[in-house]
Amino acid sequence: MSIVWAALRCIILLLAALLSGTALAKAETVPEAVLTVANRDIATLRMTMLGAAPELRVKRAHERLRQMDERDLSKPITRSHLTIEGNKGVAYSIGERTIFILYEADLDPEEKIGLEEASQQVGKRFEKAIAALIDQGHGTVLAKGLMFSLLATALMLVLLWAIRKATGYVLDHLQARVLSANENTRLRWAAHGWLLVKRIAQLLLVTLWVSVAYLWFTYVLANFPLTQPLAERLSSFLLDMLEHFGEGMVVAVPGLLTIGVILFITKAANDVAGNVFANVYQGRSLIPGVHRDTAHATRRLLGVLIWGVGIAIAYPYLPVADSDAFKGLSVMFGFMLTLGSAGIVTQLMSGLVLIYSRALKVGDFVSIGEVTGVVKEMSVLSTKIINMRNEEVTIPNAVLVNNPIKNFTGAAGERGALVSTTVTIGYDTPWRQVHAMLIHAAEQTSGLRTEPKPFVIQKALQDFYVEYELYAYVDRPLERIQILSELHSRIQDEFNTYGVQIMSPNFVLQPKNNVVVNKENWFAEPADPPARQG
Repeated sequence: MSIVWAALRCIILLLAALLSGTALAKAETVPEAVLTVANRDIATLRMTMLGAAPELRVKRAHERLRQMDERDLSKPITRSHLTIEGNKGVAYSIGERTIFILYEADLDPEEKIGLEEASQQVGKRFEKAIAALIDQGHGTVLAKGLMFSLLATALMLVLLWAIRKATGYVLDHLQARVLSANENTRLRWAAHGWLLVKRIAQLLLVTLWVSVAYLWFTYVLANFPLTQPLAERLSSFLLDMLEHFGEGMVVAVPGLLTIGVILFITKAANDVAGNVFANVYQGRSLIPGVHRDTAHATRRLLGVLIWGVGIAIAYPYLPVADSDAFKGLSVMFGFMLTLGSAGIVTQLMSGLVLIYSRALKVGDFVSIGEVTGVVKEMSVLSTKIINMRNEEVTIPNAVLVNNPIKNFTGAAGERGALVSTTVTIGYDTPWRQVHAMLIHAAEQTSGLRTEPKPFVIQKALQDFYVEYELYAYVDRPLERIQILSELHSRIQDEFNTYGVQIMSPNFVLQPKNNVVVNKENWFAEPADPPARQG
């Protein structure tokens, strides 16, 4: 019999445990509710008591408060301890009317405070909320809040207007200074930099406006009892943000100072290198292995290297160097650099080959492939040439390296660039006469130098004619086409004067008489005779 009784007892205890577990599970699933009075959070209710869930308990508290007028709300607020069904709690009453009860089970276990301390905190919040309800019903309080809000609004408008005027005045004055500096410099960078400065100033202006409006809105909310909690939240948010910003600035100061020192040393080293290579370019000093023509290029390369090393050393000291955003930006920049580096590196290496081989320089008269002209500009990526048609042709350095370069002025020095033209004259004309006529025609051509004197060579002795080539020096290579055209005209006049026939390469039969133009026909219509030309 005792065995049966023991078994029944175990079953009853097991059922009781299961039922209690189910009840606890249900209790845990009951949603909590926050008791809010006058927009102030008073307490969080978590316990279901006497069949009333937390939400219903909050609803009943609000109904009791709505039933009370200003006289009732002005009665003293009291706290009284009680125990209901084994649950300890504190009842909050206004006068003789109980508004709500805070049970020990309502407390947050993570806060680790007792019922007494929690009840005191809830009591203080409840007293402030009731005081706000009472003040909100007083016309004098509302009128005072409205008056101060209007004054704050007027002050805000005046302040916004003053900020706008001051910003406009500063921007106009700065713009005038920038544009004046832009006109006085060869590099027209100031006008472009001004656009960036203007956008930054506009951003700062908007930031000031938003800040003033934020402070005004917070102040206006603080003037009314019901909206004071929202004002406190806004103020707390602003203070937290400023505190966070201030802490970040304090933490960043050592790194920023280190970066400043590194960049200062980097700039000093770059300036020293610049002065050294400037002296080399001007011929005041010599550096083994560095030619005067390559001084500028070497200076730029060394400057890039110096700044690259300086930035690499300063990089770890940036306040945002360890942030995920900055790391992502670095990865994206590295990826873009990897994709486009192949072609850029090829052009850079080709540019370095051109510069340090001294195959050409600015002002040289050159022929590269189908392009003939004067070198205008050389960079590490491309070279610009002004051709005979006065067109600017940009040639990538990789193309220049892979094509032969004919430099007509590279070895000419002060004599100028050479130009030449070819004529074919029959064997019946003395070659000395031909030489004299060609040289005389060259001396009469404007744009050709008389010193050094033009000269003639006999390139070939063909079946029916001799091939003569006239060479002369020119000071203005870009005018080569016009100079050659005038030279050809002078040659025709010279040969016609002396009755010498110019034979074409397709000559196959000797004519009975020389094919020349008599002098009286030189200015046949519509050509103008010398008198009319003048």
